[in-house]
Amino acid sequence: MSPAVDRRRVASPRDLTLINRYAALGPAFGTALAAQPVPAPYWVATSDTAARWLGWPPDWWCRPEWEALEVCSGHRVWPGMEPTATVYSGHQFGVWAGQLGDGRALLLGELDVGDGSGVEVQIKGSGRTPYSRMGDGRAVLRSSIREFLCSEAMHHLGIPTTRALAVVGSPLPVRREQVETAAVVTRLAPSFLRFGHFEHFCHHDRPGDLRRLADYALERYFPDCRSAANPYAALLEEVTRRTASLMADWQAVGFCHGVMNTDNMSLLGLTIDYGPFGFLDGFDPAHVCNHSDHHGRYAYNRQPNVAFWNLHALAQALLPLIGDMDATLAALEPYRSEFPRALEARMRAKLGLATEEPDDRTLIEDLLQLMAQERTDYTIAWRRLCDFRLDDDSRNTTVRDLFIDRAAFDAWAVRYRERLLREGSRDDERRERMRRVNPKFILRNHLAEVAIRQAQQGDHEEVRRLLRVLERPYDEQPEHEAYAGFPPAWATEIEVSCSS
Repeated sequence: MSPAVDRRRVASPRDLTLINRYAALGPAFGTALAAQPVPAPYWVATSDTAARWLGWPPDWWCRPEWEALEVCSGHRVWPGMEPTATVYSGHQFGVWAGQLGDGRALLLGELDVGDGSGVEVQIKGSGRTPYSRMGDGRAVLRSSIREFLCSEAMHHLGIPTTRALAVVGSPLPVRREQVETAAVVTRLAPSFLRFGHFEHFCHHDRPGDLRRLADYALERYFPDCRSAANPYAALLEEVTRRTASLMADWQAVGFCHGVMNTDNMSLLGLTIDYGPFGFLDGFDPAHVCNHSDHHGRYAYNRQPNVAFWNLHALAQALLPLIGDMDATLAALEPYRSEFPRALEARMRAKLGLATEEPDDRTLIEDLLQLMAQERTDYTIAWRRLCDFRLDDDSRNTTVRDLFIDRAAFDAWAVRYRERLLREGSRDDERRERMRRVNPKFILRNHLAEVAIRQAQQGDHEEVRRLLRVLERPYDEQPEHEAYAGFPPAWATEIEVSCSS
């Protein structure tokens, strides 16, 4: 989630207070270097709401004194920026991958937003770093648009995430499966710290640097943990709770991350690194959105367990500081209860239930099982259920018609109606509550694909239009009804991979 900021107006870069606190930790934590700017940069899109978070004017990007295009494409920096590629390690697809790091991103610094908190600014696609390994350090327009749109879509869905301030394109050719053009995304977050940052220093037996990093995290992001009997165990427990909540958010909205490596897990419980992500169309619990994930490790229904596995990897990294295995395991234990409790609460809200009953979980699971059997469109089904009527079955045909097995849905609907009646639910009031948690608009792959194809032809308006729709995911927006429809047949042919 975005931290609270004061609403002062920032008129120009002269009003900014920029500092790179992470770089100040020392050379062991990253490498200072300048970006390799992309040639002939041009604006693809900017996020007004992300700029508003920073207190910036909506036209910051086109004001000459800001020189914003040059900054966001790597050609220059504002005073106080210290571009740094951070070093980390991690497990990729469950296998220790050794040293990794920011192979195509630079942390420019941290913006002081005036209330004691800060926002880190990072550009992604800014060229090779010492951690690029065999990569070119570039990002392509296709993947940059996807990350820009999904970062902002997740924020407006109310799901903790990194933000995207802008995406800049360039004619620079970049080779992936085919030759594409380059782009740079400007990303924002309270912190880009990952599980892998801690794994790096533990694995390389550098306890002093590990402690320095953990103390930095405690001071900046988890100050309430410092007074605990074991601050490092308290830190791990807080990360565990945030991760459990994040996984419940993902599962409830039908979001698949696609590459949940430990180096792609945020210490703050944010959604980070949008690569081969996808939102469910037809409900398939075993859906694998990453074409590169040949064994289905990161399938939708495996995400909660993978997150717990990743937390164990973080726990192993923090164990030298915690100093006690029992305390370390105890810090992980809340996940077992908090994730299912959080998910059930979200699903109960999606059903419009205002109270709790012991059989609610069965009611939820039976609906999901029915949806899975028929690959019912996940988002559309929940949105149509918002209009469920207690007194008139003829008004429920829009959701009923989503199911081939009408009798099975009718049997479930009887139980649902009885449950609603027991708590005195009222249709109009319940509908409004359900519409606030069941989005009408999500970033489906085919919507992103249409915007990308047009942008590749030089037309960026669809990217901007789609962003505006996704900024109001729970509103009806009848003028944009087409964005809420069923995916076309060709959408099943879209493949996203780790290069996406």
